[in-house]
Amino acid sequence: MKIVSVLFLYTLAVINNAWCSGIPQIKLNDGREIPGFGLGTWLGIAKGGQGLEPVKDDSVQKAVEWAIDAGYRHIDTARIYETEQQIGEAIKKKIAEGTVKREELFITTKLWNDAHARDEVVPALRQSLKELNLDYVDLYLIHWPLAHFTNLTFEIIDYLDTWEGMVEAQQLGLTKSIGVSNFNKDQLERLISNSKVKPAALQIEVNLNLQQSVLRDYCKEHNIAVTGYTPFGSLFPSKAAPNAPPPRVDDPALVKIAKKYNKSVPQIALRYLVDLGVIPIPKSTTKSRLEQNIDVFDFELTQPEKDLMKSYDRGYRSVEPKMWIQHPEYPFEKN
Repeated sequence: MKIVSVLFLYTLAVINNAWCSGIPQIKLNDGREIPGFGLGTWLGIAKGGQGLEPVKDDSVQKAVEWAIDAGYRHIDTARIYETEQQIGEAIKKKIAEGTVKREELFITTKLWNDAHARDEVVPALRQSLKELNLDYVDLYLIHWPLAHFTNLTFEIIDYLDTWEGMVEAQQLGLTKSIGVSNFNKDQLERLISNSKVKPAALQIEVNLNLQQSVLRDYCKEHNIAVTGYTPFGSLFPSKAAPNAPPPRVDDPALVKIAKKYNKSVPQIALRYLVDLGVIPIPKSTTKSRLEQNIDVFDFELTQPEKDLMKSYDRGYRSVEPKMWIQHPEYPFEKN
């Protein structure tokens, strides 16, 4: 029985390595590396647009377990998602099973807007680590550049002060790397100009409708890795707003490209983001879709195909929290 068990674990390791081998490792400006593809665990906006979709069961834990089995090594979460505990349980289980070692995983979480004061950053991260049951995370992000109280009324805290708290968290070894999320170019530029520690990563929405070329070019110039959330944008009709521009998954031109490579339209959309130099973090709690999403490293799009996909860029945001639009640090367009 022991021999059979050893052979099974060896075979599983070989399969996992085969899955992982196609995923590029991207060098961060602090010398560390981040896997070029990850799993998002944000469940989205609740129906009716009021708050986040609640965590109702253990589906996130199962999704992370399936993802690790499928070769994912980059898992993205945030304090506000309320998924940290389930992610911690999944990591603990997979390490105990011998599927993966902690140092092989890249775990990202984020500081929420109600803990932006400099002396609140480290305690907030310690709380996330407690939920995750980890000694450290690999990347800690300021989730948004704006601050508010727990009752959602605006609080005015300079994100430069918040950043000093992030630097302290890194110095304490609670996070290996630090970065920001949902910052615009001007905010990012101001942060870089006023700190000796440059953000290692920026997480923003990137999909066919919102390709953010100016911001991506700025990050490339400063060697800042770009992670893209909501990578499918409005592809799925059930999730697209009435005013969302095309394309959808049944777009004839995209279907033709997908059939050429024996892939799905979501897969070729993910491949396009990879080609842009973006780290996609698609979310799913369905095993087959998790496995399909990561299977995008065995083909290459042609330049005409990339040009077609570039033409869908409309500057359209799927995620636009207008309840903060009057905040002085609201990062998006106000028109």
